[in-house]
Order: sequence, then C-alpha cells, then structure tokens
Amino acid sequence: MGITDPITQTLGLLSTMVRAGVIAPMRPDKYLRIGAAMQRENMAITSGFAAAAQRCPDRAGLVDELGILTWRQIDRRADALAAALQALPEGQPEVIGLMARNHRGFVDALIAANRIGAEVLLLNTSFAGPALAEVLEREGHGKSVAVIYDEEFTETVDRALAERPDTTRILAWTDTATESLTVEQMISEHEGQQPVRATAKSKVILLTSGTTGTPKGATHSGGDPSVLKSILDRTPWRAEQPVVVVAPMFHAWGFSQLAFAASMACTIITRRKFDPEATLDLVDRHRATGLCVVPVMFDRIMDLPEETLDKYSGRSLRFASASGSRMRPDVVIAFMDRFGDVIYNNYNATEAGMIATATPRDLRAAPDTAGKPAEGTEIRILDGEFNEVPIGEVGSIYVRNSTQFDGYTSGSTKDFHDGFMSSGDVGYLDDAGRLFVVGRDDEMIVSGGENVYPIEVEKTLAAHPDVAEASVIGVDDEQYGQRLAAFVVLNAGAAATPDTLKQHVRDNLANYKVPREITILDELPRSITGKISRKELQDRSGKA
Repeated sequence: MGITDPITQTLGLLSTMVRAGVIAPMRPDKYLRIGAAMQRENMAITSGFAAAAQRCPDRAGLVDELGILTWRQIDRRADALAAALQALPEGQPEVIGLMARNHRGFVDALIAANRIGAEVLLLNTSFAGPALAEVLEREGHGKSVAVIYDEEFTETVDRALAERPDTTRILAWTDTATESLTVEQMISEHEGQQPVRATAKSKVILLTSGTTGTPKGATHSGGDPSVLKSILDRTPWRAEQPVVVVAPMFHAWGFSQLAFAASMACTIITRRKFDPEATLDLVDRHRATGLCVVPVMFDRIMDLPEETLDKYSGRSLRFASASGSRMRPDVVIAFMDRFGDVIYNNYNATEAGMIATATPRDLRAAPDTAGKPAEGTEIRILDGEFNEVPIGEVGSIYVRNSTQFDGYTSGSTKDFHDGFMSSGDVGYLDDAGRLFVVGRDDEMIVSGGENVYPIEVEKTLAAHPDVAEASVIGVDDEQYGQRLAAFVVLNAGAAATPDTLKQHVRDNLANYKVPREITILDELPRSITGKISRKELQDRSGKA
C-alpha cells in the first residue's frame, strides 16, 4: 500500500471520525477542553479517558460488578489515586506492576500511573510466583516498584516478593475487610486532590504471550491517530455506544480494546471473570453494540445448551471482535448464523499492533482467514532468502506499519528486513489478498526430512465429524528427528478412536503427516487469553 501525502491522510482521518461520531456537533469550547485534557495526558494511551470526561462527563463510562462510574467520576478517581501514589511514604513509584482482573481498580491504576509518569507493567493473572518474581525483577531492576493486585493473587504476590519485602503493595479488589492498603482507601483519602502531572509520556509494558518461556516486555507509548482510522475503517465502532469488553485487559488485545473504547467515549461494560451466559446477558441488558473477546470465548458461548442460547438475541450487536489466537471456523459460522454477521477477526501482535482484520464477509468466504491488511500496513510473505513467495505459498510473515512497538525492555527488538518486521508467524496470501496464518515459525515440524505445519493436520482432524478441536505438536524422535503427536477433543457422544482418526488423516494427507500418536482429552490446555499451551502438551506427551 502506497504512502499518501499528509493532507490526504488528514482529510481521510477527519472523514472517518465524522462517520464514526468521534467528531460530532459540539460547542467549540468543548473541543478546546477535550484537546487540552489530552495534552495534559501527553497524548498517551490513556488520554481517551480524559477526553471522554470533557466530552460527556455525566454519561456512564464504566460498568462493572460494583455498579456504574461516569466519565467524570473515573477522571476524578484517577486524580485522587495519582495524588495518593505521590504521597506514599517511600515516594512515588517508578514502575507499577498491575495484576488485576477486569474492573474499576484496573482502570484507576492504569490512568493514575500515566498521570504521574510511572511505567505500567501489565501482569498476567495466571502467573505463578516464580514467573512473577522474574518479570518484576527484570522490569523493575534499579527502580522503585509498587504492585497493585487483586486480593485473590495474594499468595502469588507473597511468593514473588519474598526477596523484595519492602515493595509497596496495594489491593485493587478485595472481598474481605482488610487492614492492607487498598485503591479505594487511597482514592477516598485523597478525594478532590490533584497530582503533580508528569511532563514525559508514560509507557505501558505489555508482556508477549508466547506459549513457552518467560514473556518479554514490550513498551508502547501510543498516540498514533492512524491506528484510530484503520480500526474505524474496518470495524463499525460508533462513539458513545456501549461495548462489552470481556477479553482480559492485562493482555495486549483486551488492553487495546479498553483504551480504544475510552477514546470513542463508549460505555465500557465488563466483569472480573468471563462467563459465557453472563456475557450474552450483558450484551442484551445494556443493548451493547460491540463485544470484545478472545476466540476461545466464542467457543464457550456456542458450547451453551440451545435452550440457554435461545434466551438471548444479541440483536444490538454491530461487531464482535476477537484476537489473540486462532479461531475455529465451525464456531465462527455457528456464531454468525445465530447472532448475525458481526464477527471481526483481528490479527495483531504485541510488537506490531494491528496487522490485518477479517470482516464478516471475509469470514463467510474463508472462515479461517486473518483478513486483509489494515490501512497503512504492508505485508510480505518471504522465504528463507528474503524473496517474496508466490500467491498461495507459505513463507514467513513480515509487516511494516506505524503501530510498531518502542522495543523490548531488554533493549533488543524483532528481526527486520528492508524495513519490514518479522511477525514470528508463517502464512500465505490468497488471490483475494487475504492472509492465512499457518502457525509460529518455530512450530514447524521436520519429520523424516519433511516439513509439516501443524495447522494443516489440525484442520484435517477437526474436519472429522466426531472432533470438536485438535492440536498437533512435534515430539523428539531418534529415528525421524521429530514425530507428530496430536491431541483431540471429541464432540459429546462421539465414538472416534485414535486409530480411526489416524485413518481419517491418512485418507486426506500424505503419509508423513499422519500423527504417530493421538491422545483424546476432555479439553485442550489453554492460557487465560485462549492460546493453547503447547508446553503443557509437550509435558503430557513426554509422560505418555
């Protein structure tokens, strides 16, 4: 995609913002206040919250299990918490580790940290103590650190901070009376106070969500308006309309949806833990026009009994956006057949932001596509010598856009070639320009000298009428280098056996692509963001 001149870009952005209602009839002084508020936030990722507080202060900004907060209340709570953080006896923290589920305390801490210029380290709520300790040590080395966390993670935090007993600890959510320092207590004690605003833009450290190893920290400072345009041109967001966000907010996808909803002044409706029926109820009860999930949440919704699904219409939805892992084609079609053509599949990366989006039309034509490149994004499929491969041929996915991250906190970065960043994935483009992601470049299995991409075998297994889902990994093998091991979940009442499934693969693929072993599981192990944990599958295979 070619680069347009700045005037054309600006006009295009303005046109898109008018269409989406971001630019709407308002008094000039209100626009001036919105601009001033965003400048005070240093045009950072959380500046949308400050803008919404000026645009529609008394409208609902956040709805969680504790009730409704208006945009004005959110803004004032953030100021109070920021002032409280600056008044801590040990001084203002330089890094705030945030280990919280989706609720007001997460949002309070995020905005407050930005206002005092602290780095925000978003922590996976499924971390065990050792992993949390390693990440806190790496990202907080030589800096003053505070950890804001939900009470349910106390044991994990205790273990992680065993060697750092002086670290400031603050509870974001608690269900019990406690003498510990809490976000609500700090807000109450500093109500009406203003913090000393930071002059430098705060950064958010997002952790990569790889399936093996300790996640790397990737910093983002935000503020690129082209991202706003590329999303609005592809997905039908509308300003000031309610959106249900149940994707985990600590994860890059859920976090981006939270920040984007605020920039649109959309009422954010959320709950601490995902429940499929409760999510459908939130959509109908609040007449939400948007739903933001990770793909496995679609699976859980469509696993509900028919009589339960029949209670909910989802008629208000204009879009249901997902990202973070591969979507099951059968679930995509089943969801759209019931709730309308509203699914938008987003191919994003923590390091590269938005790369491609599949619209409902794309998904009807090819339900496993990652879609077409976002505006301003170029995609190249390259071979090992960095030559572009023909249409339909698999290669490494390289991306160039303006939403790339600032770099890893370690000082390293991704691999680049000719200005294009390696996504770490392999895939191909079809003749309609749609991208298909085959898998991670480190997931390719070399068995007996033959290259096998797991997704091809997974798709074949999933096409068997008895199979709900499947995952394929490579296992070390003395004779072949690696052998294929498959793990499948059967549909209720299904009678397929490993031998019948092997024959099904043999009937459809080359013999070297037939798994040597197939294990039937009740469910596939997944991370909280829905990614299949290949490390857990490797461990299972080793015990088989």
